[in-house]
Amino acid sequence: MNETTDHAIRARQTLAEAIAREGGRVALSYFRDRSRLTVDQKMNGQDVVSIADKEVETLLRERIAASFPEDGLLGEEYGLQEGRSGFRWVMDPIDGTSPFVFGIPAWCVSIALMQGERIVAGVIYAPTTDELYSARRGAGATMNGQPIRVSESATLQTGILGLGANHRVPAATVSRVVEQLLTEGGMFIRNGSGALMLAYVAAGRLAAYWEPHMNAWDCYAGFLLVEEAGGWIVDPAEWSGLMDGGPVVAGCPGTRADLLRIIGAKPA
Repeated sequence: MNETTDHAIRARQTLAEAIAREGGRVALSYFRDRSRLTVDQKMNGQDVVSIADKEVETLLRERIAASFPEDGLLGEEYGLQEGRSGFRWVMDPIDGTSPFVFGIPAWCVSIALMQGERIVAGVIYAPTTDELYSARRGAGATMNGQPIRVSESATLQTGILGLGANHRVPAATVSRVVEQLLTEGGMFIRNGSGALMLAYVAAGRLAAYWEPHMNAWDCYAGFLLVEEAGGWIVDPAEWSGLMDGGPVVAGCPGTRADLLRIIGAKPA
């Protein structure tokens, strides 16, 4: 990576950190006064969008366009806007909308930056705990400015697996993995925000994370955080396309063989 490219990525990472905090403050104001929220269903009663999601994504798009008008944008609420610079921002204004609307503090703002087909920066901000996770490819991962690492010792039997589920996949797909995990002495947690659980893997709080299908805006920032914190991922380049989404698997080194076996994936 040349100096000009590195500077361009650094500048965008700095902006991502600033607007994640700014968007997080907007979302937090709604979270603290949920009487102001209007909520609509998307695919079903478990897939919802609030006025806060839309307002935060609008803010993110406006801030990015003001600083980098030729960059592309992809967001959960307003879709894809192609750019000309070679950079594309992939964002979820509130990952964990269901916990958010029910007053559960398990949600975050997630922003990833792509250069071509590579994720080169990722930022996740959890407003309720004021934790800002940030990574740039080749530069490590941090939480509130301090370096973070995945667990060096956890396995599926000694740590906790973060689990995601949704109605886009058969229930049996999830239940089979849960049954096998418990049979082998493991345990899982699901908090409703895949992005936040990926950040927890990067910080060494969770041993690994698995969800049979996620969208890019939910997980791209988390993917880079885990990699830059010393963990492993199943590369989303294996998905059929950016807009299609796919399986998300990530963890610390001691979980790789067992997790891939339990979910029925082939080791890379």
